[in-house]
Amino acid sequence: MSDPVTKSDTTAKPDQMVKLSCRGVWKLFGHGAETMLAGGSRQPTLDEIKSAGLIGAVRDANLDVRQGEIFIIMGLSGSGKSTLVRCLSRLIEPTAGEILFEGEDLLRARDAEMIEIRRHRMGMVFQHFALLPHLTVLGNVAFPLEVQGVERKAREERARRVIELVGLEGREGYYPRELSGGQQQRVGIARSLAVEPDLWFLDEPFSALDPLIRREMQDEFLRLQSVLKKTIVFITHDFDEAIRLADRIAIMKDGAIIQTGTPEDLVLAPATDYVAEFTRHIPRAKVLTAGSVMAPWRDGVETGGDVGLADRIGDIADRVEAADRPFAVIGADGERAGLLDGRAVVDVLVGRTGAATGATGGREG
Repeated sequence: MSDPVTKSDTTAKPDQMVKLSCRGVWKLFGHGAETMLAGGSRQPTLDEIKSAGLIGAVRDANLDVRQGEIFIIMGLSGSGKSTLVRCLSRLIEPTAGEILFEGEDLLRARDAEMIEIRRHRMGMVFQHFALLPHLTVLGNVAFPLEVQGVERKAREERARRVIELVGLEGREGYYPRELSGGQQQRVGIARSLAVEPDLWFLDEPFSALDPLIRREMQDEFLRLQSVLKKTIVFITHDFDEAIRLADRIAIMKDGAIIQTGTPEDLVLAPATDYVAEFTRHIPRAKVLTAGSVMAPWRDGVETGGDVGLADRIGDIADRVEAADRPFAVIGADGERAGLLDGRAVVDVLVGRTGAATGATGGREG
């Protein structure tokens, strides 16, 4: 089996602070793992790792997570995504590599320091959210603050604020058994947010939920992020979920990161056949944004309305197609960045937009 070709991320923004990064992170399970990686500068292949009786759970992982972004790690079961996140939080120890959190090397931190970092600066939500059955919603959410030694009045006040934030106000006295699956997951999310983490890890938090509840929780998650603007590392195996939530995505296979980029990058310029297969069934209107298919702005053009630079074509297609004038595309600074007309939208919907940039040839309205 040959090792995958890895395509690096080219979407870096120099003005955006890197919150978490890892460099050359490996996690090999089995006797002699450290010896396997101590043989010099040449990295062992997947076949060599298997021949040595080892499991290459994470292989030479490199990534940067920027402040305030939703960074999604995805791959099939066994691809290494959960193991990588546990390495990033040092819930398991990497075999080799470097992990930097706000410039601090976590692999050099003592156990007591890591406990404090996890208690005060990291939040974690897992698929099985493990609520404490003998505690109420309020008690569950306040529990990590109790562990921190926060005085009861203060911790319950903060817990009530977070419970309201996740839409469970009025259920503070309920026990987990009295809640639906989606409500229980909201309690798990509230509990992780109560510590006001700088960095938030979520490992397939919605995968055990029914499809309708899962969609509602995704909506809730996006609403929370619009308010809180946390730095989030989110694991999923569902590409539909990934493109709905992600600022950027890293795709893993056999422990290695194959490609990192925006959803548009992955759909329009897949680095390997594996990435292409992951994205093949995704309608481009779900992924392409107004900014990727707009024409240049021209003064004096009468517009039919405004859309945002990051608005997905699928979300705005009906409005733009129905108008007899192009729409102005508004950037994050509030300035007019370009024009989007119905013809450009139709090109996306019928699959005629094929360049890696998503450009339609700069049609004018």
